[in-house]
Amino acid sequence: MRKRLGIISLFTLLFLAFIIIWNYSYQTGLKEAYIPIENGDINGVYLTENGVFENSLNALEYANMPIDENHQRTLDTYYKNRAYYGAPPFIPHPVKEEMSIGGNTCLQCHQKGGFVPKFNTYAPITPHPEMINCRQCHVKKTSEALFAQNNFAKTQAPKVGVNNALPGSPPMIPHQIQMRENCLSCHAGPAAPKEIRVTHPERINCMQCHVPNNAQPDINMAIFTRDNKNYDE
Repeated sequence: MRKRLGIISLFTLLFLAFIIIWNYSYQTGLKEAYIPIENGDINGVYLTENGVFENSLNALEYANMPIDENHQRTLDTYYKNRAYYGAPPFIPHPVKEEMSIGGNTCLQCHQKGGFVPKFNTYAPITPHPEMINCRQCHVKKTSEALFAQNNFAKTQAPKVGVNNALPGSPPMIPHQIQMRENCLSCHAGPAAPKEIRVTHPERINCMQCHVPNNAQPDINMAIFTRDNKNYDE
């Protein structure tokens, strides 16, 4: 009897340990990646938004580029090339080799951008060129049909022009910064969707004015809602 109780107790403890470890791992996975600062020393530490500065040398060139009306991308095509809002975009063109990776092929066009006559479009610039195994996240789109019928529904992408805390204030960032640190890759240059192309790419430090919209409402806080009143009246 004691042996049986001992075995049952052991399995119970193992099960509880599994639940605790799994819950800790799950909660940790929900957090955005960050670089810890040890002993208050920030020398040599790169902040999350440092990626925008990597492409800053192109900012003035972007500002001086004429708009190519015949080859502009739109938000509709931008989101259509994703399984859902926030997902990595599909690869909308043939891939040179099935197992080719970024350092050999993808980055030839997507590290600096530019017009690609073969596809008659501007190549979007990747915000994370240091991650060269592109096919780990980006896959070819081989079909418009579903593998199986399901009730999955796409989440709605944020609308343009309604993401300001107050009328006239800089719009907030409606998405996470992780994997999208280089703001100019999507918001500047000829490959940027016209609805979200920034008018001032030369102002490099984007997060000086634009902050992530990640605040969670609290029952003890007053909840402010935007209105459309004209405060000049």
